Amino acid sequence: MLLKKQSVLQTPVGTFSEEYKTEDSQAREAKFYKRLIPLSKPNIDEQYAFKVDLDKCTGCKACVSACHNLNGLESNETWRDVGTIHGAYSTGESYTQTVTTACHHCADPGCLNGCPVLAYEKDETTGIVRHLDDQCIGCQYCVLKCPYDVPKYSKSLGIVRKCDMCHSRLSEGEAPACVQACPTEAISITIVNTQDSKSSAARETFLPTAPKPSYTIPTTQYVSNRTLPENIEAGDTHTLKTEEGHFPLVLMLVLTQLSVGLFGISIFADPSLKNGLNTSGFIFLVLGLFASVTHLGRPLGAWRSFLGLRRSWLSREIVLFGAFFKLTAAQTAFVYFGIYSDFTNTILAPTTFFVGLLGVISSVMIYHDTRRPFWTFPITASKFLGSTTILSLALFAVLSAKLESKPESVMTALFVVILFKLLIDCITLLQAKAKTTSPIKKTALLMLKHLKLSTISRFSLSLLSLFLFSFFDSLIANIPVLTLAFICLLTSEIIERSIFFRAVVAPKMPGGAST
Repeated sequence: MLLKKQSVLQTPVGTFSEEYKTEDSQAREAKFYKRLIPLSKPNIDEQYAFKVDLDKCTGCKACVSACHNLNGLESNETWRDVGTIHGAYSTGESYTQTVTTACHHCADPGCLNGCPVLAYEKDETTGIVRHLDDQCIGCQYCVLKCPYDVPKYSKSLGIVRKCDMCHSRLSEGEAPACVQACPTEAISITIVNTQDSKSSAARETFLPTAPKPSYTIPTTQYVSNRTLPENIEAGDTHTLKTEEGHFPLVLMLVLTQLSVGLFGISIFADPSLKNGLNTSGFIFLVLGLFASVTHLGRPLGAWRSFLGLRRSWLSREIVLFGAFFKLTAAQTAFVYFGIYSDFTNTILAPTTFFVGLLGVISSVMIYHDTRRPFWTFPITASKFLGSTTILSLALFAVLSAKLESKPESVMTALFVVILFKLLIDCITLLQAKAKTTSPIKKTALLMLKHLKLSTISRFSLSLLSLFLFSFFDSLIANIPVLTLAFICLLTSEIIERSIFFRAVVAPKMPGGAST
């Protein structure tokens, strides 16, 4: 009986297919597509936007397939996704709804504001946020900046790509692929007033469980005739997933911070140690900058990074470390050849350290500006400035051992900062016991489960380095042991920076059911 009933059951897709076959081409165009897009262009302070009727979305993913096929996306690349939200009413009745999501073509796009090479533009007439493939260098900073997981990186192309609302179709009066493919007409294009979008964002009126709209002011409208329950949550709220490790960035951050610390210490160090500190700092800087270039999909275009200096922290970091490289090269050469000593000690050395310190602060702001709880300014600044301090002090202690000196104040500072950084990680791990699910709790759980080996190794190596450095007085002449202590500490910092990337919980639109 059930099989017989199923054979005649008409689904939304089936209904759409049957109607499509019975209409002539002009009628199809008018009935199914034309009414789903505006008949006029936006006026001043207006723009195109997606409108999603939640009551009509069935989660069939026809929109995903159409977008993928029309734009020729790679097998693992999607510009439109379908997720779920669920909850329960006070009456005990359950609520479940599928949600189709894509780029929100925000009024204040995070991707556009963060791009160091101006590879994004917001069309003045339509408001569509477009990605300029030819301008992109594949730094992927827009992926971190977007709170909705919209830009997708293509390894084969070395660039980021995203939804452009099928602007070429809209300009010809045709509906975007996702709009045209939806069998229930759940997706349409509408015209919104950007001032109204800003007011709605200020009131945090957007899709429940989505990231707060006040950051980028999304323009997509989600409508429903049903009252949504208060305890609504995304289907993947409790899912644990590690993020991309970005190993080139791990090396770049750790090594550049070590370099800045060494040039800072060289200002006050014994003259006999200046050459070793400067040379070591310059070598680590070169290695760090080389690692950063390998992270780019199109490294030959990195010279354009100054274009976004006005609004991109990544652009500022690149420019500052570029200037730091030139200053360190000059300082290292002057100290090595013993020329311009007065100028180097009084002007060049402090200037070099100051520019490098600004570069480290820019690195902090790059991640703080993404508004991820694990990357807030206090946490990121303590990690980055802590690495700058402890790594440079540790290497300074190794170099000082050659002179059989006892820098007691240096060792005390080294121990304090190492323990401080470990304490911060311990506080983070304690959040695993929190009763409510939050990004920081998920970070702690990732560190204790998926990244358990990395977390144990990070703590073990830091404590081992502390143990070895605690015998500094008796090991003054034992350079290999002290070098081992420094290597343990450096490895610990690299692992810690890897956890920094992999354990962060990235904001995103609602995803599928938890697994």
